[in-house]
Amino acid sequence: MKLKIYQIDAFSERVFGGNPAAVCPLAEWLPEELMQKIAMENNLAETAFYVKTAQGFHIRWFTPTVEVDLCGHATLATAHVLFNHEGFAGSEVVFDSRSGYLKVSRHNDLLTLDFPVDTLTALDLTEDLKNAFDISPQKAYKGKTDYMLVFEHEDQIRLLRPHLAHIAQLPVRGVIATASGKSVDFVSRFFGPQSGIDEDPVTGSAHTTLTPYWAAVLQKTELSARQLSAREGELHCTLAHDRVKISGKAQTYLVGEIFV
Repeated sequence: MKLKIYQIDAFSERVFGGNPAAVCPLAEWLPEELMQKIAMENNLAETAFYVKTAQGFHIRWFTPTVEVDLCGHATLATAHVLFNHEGFAGSEVVFDSRSGYLKVSRHNDLLTLDFPVDTLTALDLTEDLKNAFDISPQKAYKGKTDYMLVFEHEDQIRLLRPHLAHIAQLPVRGVIATASGKSVDFVSRFFGPQSGIDEDPVTGSAHTTLTPYWAAVLQKTELSARQLSAREGELHCTLAHDRVKISGKAQTYLVGEIFV
């Protein structure tokens, strides 16, 4: 069987920046085991698969080891594929998913994700959380799928050294580390060894957790963000009641075929 495959660098204005995702259009769903094997073979943070439906498209996301409930950068990448390579003529694409209906709109070359806002619960700073990194955080929160640890300033996030074996034992998808930014409103990094991703370059879904927190702290609903991975990524985030709008650009790196 021959399938199309695209590799897209999401949340970047240039190839080799942002977060790479593979996108595989399907006529119908493949067996879950096969999709997981394709994702493992691709060895990227996420591989997205989508099928056209009467209402729009159904999307699923796989890391090299597990299927996940939500992935922002791979959703942005999939919308980029539809708009630029698969002949989708509209200005807004609607995806059905494990996390409900997700919209991606296009304005020129800027794509905007419309995702449900995360709900945060403050946590005590337990030894488990303090030992996730070489520096102890100031505050800790739990979202739907991740822990979020707040640090004092941007330089700590940039130089942070994760204890990956320890993080891998935590009962969450991953850990977000964040602080206020120097030239942007806030910065972050994301670590998910328990999901097969030691450090994710740019994590759109984490910004559904980050945005409501920093919107409350900074008393503003329009926020600029940077994820401080080696590849880095730029995001613009808007808190709109129970939704978070996350905007960025995407670049096509690869168009090809796979044989399974």
